[in-house]
Amino acid sequence: MSVNKIIQENKDRFLNELLDLLRIPSVSADPKFKDEVFKAAEFVKNSLEKAGADVVEICETPGYPIVYGEKIIDPKLPTVLVYGHYDVQPADPYELWDSPPFEPVIKKTANHPEGAIFARGSADDKGQFYMHVKAFESMMAAGDLPCNVKFMIEGEEEVGSDNLEGFVLANKEKLKSDVILISDTHMISMQDPSITVGLRGLTYMEVEVTGPNRDLHSGTYGGAVANPINVLAKMIASLKDENEHITIPGFYDKVQELTAEQRSRLNEAPFDLEEYKAKLEVDEVHGEKGYTTIERVGIRPTLDVNGIWGGYIGEGAKTVLPSKAYAKISMRLVPDQDWKEIAKLFEDYFRSLAPKSVKVKVRSHHGGSPAVVSDTSVGYKAAEAAMEETFGKRPIPTREGGSIPIVALFQKELGSDPILFGFGLDTDALHSPNEHYGVQNYFIGIETIAAFFRHFRQMRQS
Repeated sequence: MSVNKIIQENKDRFLNELLDLLRIPSVSADPKFKDEVFKAAEFVKNSLEKAGADVVEICETPGYPIVYGEKIIDPKLPTVLVYGHYDVQPADPYELWDSPPFEPVIKKTANHPEGAIFARGSADDKGQFYMHVKAFESMMAAGDLPCNVKFMIEGEEEVGSDNLEGFVLANKEKLKSDVILISDTHMISMQDPSITVGLRGLTYMEVEVTGPNRDLHSGTYGGAVANPINVLAKMIASLKDENEHITIPGFYDKVQELTAEQRSRLNEAPFDLEEYKAKLEVDEVHGEKGYTTIERVGIRPTLDVNGIWGGYIGEGAKTVLPSKAYAKISMRLVPDQDWKEIAKLFEDYFRSLAPKSVKVKVRSHHGGSPAVVSDTSVGYKAAEAAMEETFGKRPIPTREGGSIPIVALFQKELGSDPILFGFGLDTDALHSPNEHYGVQNYFIGIETIAAFFRHFRQMRQS
């Protein structure tokens, strides 16, 4: 029986298994979900064993474990390493979900008329990495696994993958492969498939501004003592100028500038600005002057406030002058910016903005390097051929605004070409309430991954 026939006959089971995985609230950022994160790791281990892996291990780290599995059919054949993550973002605020985030439901949407799975982690990254498990299982069941395969599925991607580098460095031989498949990105659309060839890096900071030693009565002290929230708001506003250009000294020194030809090619990707604004319900786009929307999210660095708080935020009114104010600030980086260097530049500049009436603390949470992937490698060509086979259209190479710090790590330490083989859409509400993933995307992803294995072996042996 053919691989695609097996996929078709097992659709219900493949979908139900994914729904079971999505019911596990494996939120790595919140310690109260610790047991659930370990439960998800066990689920992945069991799935790989049932799919036909010869070796499956739950590898302990100082944090959450990495699930490793492999099937070596012939050492002389090419080896594919699959990376993914079983942890998910927090689902807060729960009240903004149309259905409970860990009780998956399937509903039709404008972009997914065949139905989409609404659940936290459906697109990022459970639905996407699980495609690889089911593609592997289908190839095994058909007796048609063209390449050796290894799996490395971690549980800390959403909190910075702090322990992944140590695992990679300690297991280079175990992880040795000819290509790395990563499905944690998105396509332009089902009508215009694409493969990501560039990712931005990330520096994530937290700041604390302290004024008086306690919360004060805003009538008694207001106007005489610095309000940390007011000060913090002014400091944050100073981080950009009127053209949305980041004002941190040295921030742009190492930014890799694209040629006019490269920028022109990037803007050839299908993009409807009016449709983009309509989907987001905004009247106008916003960003660095002199760049298109595609360029702003693909090739330019950014600085954004991800959260800000302080003082009284409960029901009703409380006239308080707060002692402290806080913010979380992230910067998306492009080649050749170094995230640790940017963190230091940010800290020095942010401290310099503070008046003497407050004290400032700055903490770096985590970060990662930007990455550019070759679109001429055998791995890319095999992915291109596989997508053309299943979608009926040659995929477009694109640069994505998100960050997957481990891509640069893999390039440096494992020396293999990573292929960013995502099947979600940018409208799937990743990291937001009502995250979802198309049922059709899930199944065409399984078929395309299986096709990749076949094309990759053929191209490597030709």
